Amino acid sequence: MDIALFSPSSLFHDDDDTTSTDEEETTTEDNSQTYVQRTHQFPQMELVIREFSFHQMNANLLWPGTFAFAEWLVQNRSKIQGRHILELGSGTGALAIFLKKLYEVDITTSDYDDQEIEDNIAHNCRVNEVTPVLPHIKHSWGETFPNAHPEWDLIIASDILLYVKQYPNLIKTLCFLLNSYKPWETVTTLQAQDGLLELARPAFLMSWRRRIGKEDESLFFTGCETVGLQVQHLGSRVYCITPAKPAINDNLGV
Repeated sequence: MDIALFSPSSLFHDDDDTTSTDEEETTTEDNSQTYVQRTHQFPQMELVIREFSFHQMNANLLWPGTFAFAEWLVQNRSKIQGRHILELGSGTGALAIFLKKLYEVDITTSDYDDQEIEDNIAHNCRVNEVTPVLPHIKHSWGETFPNAHPEWDLIIASDILLYVKQYPNLIKTLCFLLNSYKPWETVTTLQAQDGLLELARPAFLMSWRRRIGKEDESLFFTGCETVGLQVQHLGSRVYCITPAKPAINDNLGV
């Protein structure tokens, strides 16, 4: 298992960032896990998020990309309206909770196969009055996905490229989710419609606020293209990844 070098949850909070000074540290009844509860400012709302004081997979951190992606999604609301959404690497569940509260989107969280992560997301849902709690899928990238027939037409994630050694596993999971989605839409790239840029179905939208070298970062995008996925930068460090259009079989009349 790869463990990131970054663990303090305050590491990427700037002086004028989205986090207030309102913090409360708590422990579970058996003292097995320590949490810090913080108030975070998202577009148009505040969320109270309980974070692990430390988690080996960094599920305790709200990275800069989370807040940047939230702002981008508010400015590009049409890209998530009416979509069936799965978030990879949900961590605390903050982004999914924000989208659910603001737009009532159909969204499922997912993260590393860890019961404490699932329980903490459920806790954060309840604290922020998201009931019933969001559906959650425990899944370690690269392993068999629990849902054999994925129905999500939009997959989202923010700042999940920290573990370079996990890129092949992440790409494997993306390939499954994007290539197994049914029904297949005839448009598999971004297209202009009524003057607006519409996302393909299915598509993977990812926000990545760089904190590793460009060479390492490019390994992910190159890896995606190697297996036939299409990568497009939409600006503001937001990327859209879609499956390649399936070949047309003239003999079958498809």
